[in-house]
Amino acid sequence: MSSSPSNLQSSGLILFLRILLLKNKSSFDLINFIVKFKEINLFVKINKIFFAGVAQLVERQPSKLNVAGSNPVSRSYKIIVMKKSLNFFYVGLAIFFIAIGFKSLSNGDDWEYIFNGNNLDDWTVKIKGYPSGENFGNTFKVKDGQIQVSYENYENFDFRYGHLYYTKKKFKNYHLKLEYKFFGEQANGGEGWATKNSGVMFHSQHPETLLIDQPFPVSIETQFLGGLNDGSRPTGNLCTPGTDVDMNSVKVKGHCTRSKSDTFNNDDWVEAEIIVYSDSIAHHIINGKTVLTYTNLRYGDDGRLPENMIDKKDQKLTEGYISLQSESHPIKFRNIRIKSLN
Repeated sequence: MSSSPSNLQSSGLILFLRILLLKNKSSFDLINFIVKFKEINLFVKINKIFFAGVAQLVERQPSKLNVAGSNPVSRSYKIIVMKKSLNFFYVGLAIFFIAIGFKSLSNGDDWEYIFNGNNLDDWTVKIKGYPSGENFGNTFKVKDGQIQVSYENYENFDFRYGHLYYTKKKFKNYHLKLEYKFFGEQANGGEGWATKNSGVMFHSQHPETLLIDQPFPVSIETQFLGGLNDGSRPTGNLCTPGTDVDMNSVKVKGHCTRSKSDTFNNDDWVEAEIIVYSDSIAHHIINGKTVLTYTNLRYGDDGRLPENMIDKKDQKLTEGYISLQSESHPIKFRNIRIKSLN
């Protein structure tokens, strides 16, 4: 039984999408492709024109076998020509997409590792009370291919909140992924709320713009908490130093908002992800589960902006730097990578 052109066309489109799925192993990338590249409709239209053209060409082509158009052999010849034409079409299409690296379709599968596992090149330390670039007490260090934050050289933490900034470039639309793990004991003088507490700041100001005694950068924080074997203590929470966001179109009033994540009482590695589109929307993901979503990222209006950034009040927060926190409890970070969603 022969296949109709429409059936062949549908099968070909399904094959094309399957190729994409094999290339982009996550369904998120495929959805991203469909949403961000509406030219898929153009592809379908071109596909239809192609099949119509092939059909007309076959109808008008004199049979090489000198057989009348109604002859079964002639009909078989049409099907063979159409199948071969279809094969050439999709092979050519696949080669074209491979040639451009799929980057224009799915933003690419390549993750950029922003920590090289060997040193802190392209990273800058800023600790409260010290100038940008001074790593007091060797707080941030590289060990066993990981970034470690620890306090063996501190007699007392003394509110020395610090951050390690990736300053090579700003990021706007991106997917950030990393793993973290709490370890050891909290530093002497650390506050109670800071036990097993750290985080990653994004859309952050540059460290050289922080005031000397400014404890936290103006940014959005994905807060990491470890369980204390004393009830629920989710991770992947939201904190807003100098910033505001909306949830369900309503301004979030509290400084920190709890996520829907599990509580991790054991000091195991936890995978955290952030997907952010400029000032529009951000998602927090913990171990593959989306635990928090919010919109309308902007500079704050409630007195938490430092004096050198007051003029940014209520402006959109569209981009910035990424930093890792030091809040008095030792923590490790590894596999820090980012993918542009432009």
